[in-house]
Amino acid sequence: MIRFASAALAAALLVSAPALAETAAPTTITLDFDTAATTGKVMVVLYNSEAAYSGGAPVAQAMVDVGAGQHSATFADLPAGDYAAKSFHDVDGDGKMNTNPFGMPTEPFAFSNNARGNMGPARWDAAHFAASGPVTQTIVLR
Repeated sequence: MIRFASAALAAALLVSAPALAETAAPTTITLDFDTAATTGKVMVVLYNSEAAYSGGAPVAQAMVDVGAGQHSATFADLPAGDYAAKSFHDVDGDGKMNTNPFGMPTEPFAFSNNARGNMGPARWDAAHFAASGPVTQTIVLR
């Protein structure tokens, strides 16, 4: 009976060993915002796929109160993968991104990797980054 119990225990350990070895630390993404203005709030959304980035739902969102001295947003317990962020600085605190009569933003905006768009948002190819474990990016809002 003792041999059977030992064999059963050994088999259970062998079966669970790969699962234990594959457990990775959760991903934490910290986005630090370099802003010119010291008022308002930075609104940021985080996407985990090109489809979501191009019009789908974000995986996470945050509001950074620059007027209160905050300059970063942290997204914790994410699975490892590719991510991209879109952000804008609501300098006047009206809760929206202001635009001119032609639809061009009049408040600072930016994307992860400090990617730039051409007549629109930066493309996923330029803005996405791989994240596994802790990742920090500084984003300059222009």
